[in-house]
Amino acid sequence: MSDTSDEPRIYLLPNLMTAGNLCCGFFAVLTIFNGMQEPDFTAAFPFYEKAILLIFGSCLFDLLDGRLARMGGQESPFGQEFDSLADVVSFGMAPALLVSKAVLFNLPSKIGWAIAFIYLLCGAMRLARFNCLANMPKKKGQSMDFRGIPIPMAAGFIASVTYLLIYFSETERELGNWNWVLAVGMLAISGLMISNLRYPSFKKIDFQTRGTPWGILGGALLILLLINEQTRWYTPTVIFSLYLIYGLIRPLLSKRWRHSFEEAVDGKSSYDENDDEAQSS
Repeated sequence: MSDTSDEPRIYLLPNLMTAGNLCCGFFAVLTIFNGMQEPDFTAAFPFYEKAILLIFGSCLFDLLDGRLARMGGQESPFGQEFDSLADVVSFGMAPALLVSKAVLFNLPSKIGWAIAFIYLLCGAMRLARFNCLANMPKKKGQSMDFRGIPIPMAAGFIASVTYLLIYFSETERELGNWNWVLAVGMLAISGLMISNLRYPSFKKIDFQTRGTPWGILGGALLILLLINEQTRWYTPTVIFSLYLIYGLIRPLLSKRWRHSFEEAVDGKSSYDENDDEAQSS
């Protein structure tokens, strides 16, 4: 009988969600490659739209795996490493490949690929740093904030903006120099991932979090905006942009206001009296 004492703990449901994340990322990459085979660039748009939806699906699976692990007390080193490997594909490789072919194609090829690779590199370093910090001994009162924007949110922002730009292109709206704007934005997002700017994790939100009538109303409104034909193109960009902007202006807000807002959203704020000194992962 083999000795399993040295085997890592592998919990079914959280890692199944991570497998779903990886599956969406894998098929997003394949879909982008299929779009690249189209002779007419406009004909490739349906493939890129499908790839973006798959990236959004990865975001959903990534949201669920951590929640399920924390709810069941099933967090493990295996799950942490598996999640990061899946994230490199779904939120690193897939968005980088998507933007380089769907938006940055008008730029000189070397510039487009360089920007895409810088994003992928910063995303991988962001995940490596997160794992290193997560494995360090926890200090009393340590903040649960993310250091640097998390890669799923970075990927969601890039994918949602690309989704919107494809819609503008399909409706024959003049885009001007938006490819250069997104190129600069992609470099900025890359820098934010490896920066020390702190973003709230909202890790306390799970299936047992108590809601309010206003919260339920807001959630219903959000779902309505996502399924409405006229607003579904804009809503993802607004959602991811709000999170990105909040992290940028967060240091300028008073601690009391920040505490109240994040407590209302999260159920329990990550704010701490030593918030500015606590080391974040």
